[in-house]
Amino acid sequence: MKTVTFSQLRNNAKTYFDAVEQGETVEIYRHGKPIAMLTPVLREPTLNRWKTARPIKLSGVSASKMIIEERRKNRF
Repeated sequence: MKTVTFSQLRNNAKTYFDAVEQGETVEIYRHGKPIAMLTPVLREPTLNRWKTARPIKLSGVSASKMIIEERRKNRF
């Protein structure tokens, strides 16, 4: 983990953002006290999981049909 002052981050932002992009964490200090941490974003291996999703079957009926039927029953 790298530690930098706020001024160093401001003056060399590209360097530190490149390091974060490579997986490193940067701790930012102001007046000798830690104020923030810059960390990489954890991404899902695939963002298209919805394309392979399948309906949930409960007792031979899809969950969405069960929900719709339950809502119809509870109407006044």
